[in-house]
Amino acid sequence: MIQPPVSLPQQLQLRARLYALLRAFFAERQVLEVETPILSAAGNTDPNIESFSTLFSGHVDAGARQRWLRTSPEYPLKRLLAAGVGDCYELGRVFRNGEAGGRHNPEFSMLEWYRVGWDHRRLMEETIRLVEAALGMVGRRAEVVIESYRQMFLDELGIDPLHASIDALRAPLAEYAIEASDLGRDDWLDLLITHKLQPAFPRDRITVIHDYPASQCALARIRAGDPPLAERFELYLGPYELANGYHELNNAAEQRLRFERDNAVRRARGLAEIPLDTSLLEVLDAMPDCAGVALGVERLLMCLAGTDAIADVLAFPFSAA
Repeated sequence: MIQPPVSLPQQLQLRARLYALLRAFFAERQVLEVETPILSAAGNTDPNIESFSTLFSGHVDAGARQRWLRTSPEYPLKRLLAAGVGDCYELGRVFRNGEAGGRHNPEFSMLEWYRVGWDHRRLMEETIRLVEAALGMVGRRAEVVIESYRQMFLDELGIDPLHASIDALRAPLAEYAIEASDLGRDDWLDLLITHKLQPAFPRDRITVIHDYPASQCALARIRAGDPPLAERFELYLGPYELANGYHELNNAAEQRLRFERDNAVRRARGLAEIPLDTSLLEVLDAMPDCAGVALGVERLLMCLAGTDAIADVLAFPFSAA
């Protein structure tokens, strides 16, 4: 149930309480809090995410002039893992260009953490525990539903997402009159989630979807099989996507191919190519077997406060910043 917007003092207090809970959660588990750069010489190649960039005006010996505001702390955290830091997390600001509206703000807070020796299934359980602890802070509980990507589609839509034709994927979306000229298979699968599955998730339910199509691997490992599957998960609280986690790929050659494939998609869409993070690629083979997850703090705060407006959990939204 949506409640009236919280007052500014109330929402600031709620955020402070949540931050204290998060830090206590990880301190109890001996996960180290770290801080990594917000500006980087490399950016995020993901074709669906746009980065802010700026130019450094100092001496050229200091490094690359063009710098990118991070869209997540993922790459530097992985460099720390490769250096032997062990289990770690960061709680801080990230930036995504063009993402502004009722539920998005170009500047927002992200919690990202990594567990050495874990896979995505084990990290999934810890992420559920963290969200349950946050809900308990405001006197709430939630049912938990865990289901594979394929089974979710079969149960809710009667579609096999791994084998159905594009026409079969498009059919349930006919009412939305979506322009289809440049949409591929994964685009239609994403639209089925955002338009058909996600809005129907009950508000007092934690929904976890795991084992995605290999084509949606992002930075996750692909598990061999028929068909192969990406070892990743997404966690939703009600209709909101809160967290995205991976059993992390630690193969530099494969990761380079994925970055280059991203840039090829960007070229085809008329978007600027993004410099590859060579500092990450140089050490990725040394990164230990691990799982990592990123969680949107404002999305969690919106759920805790009972609001659908991100402005209700920000001291100053983008329009007033």
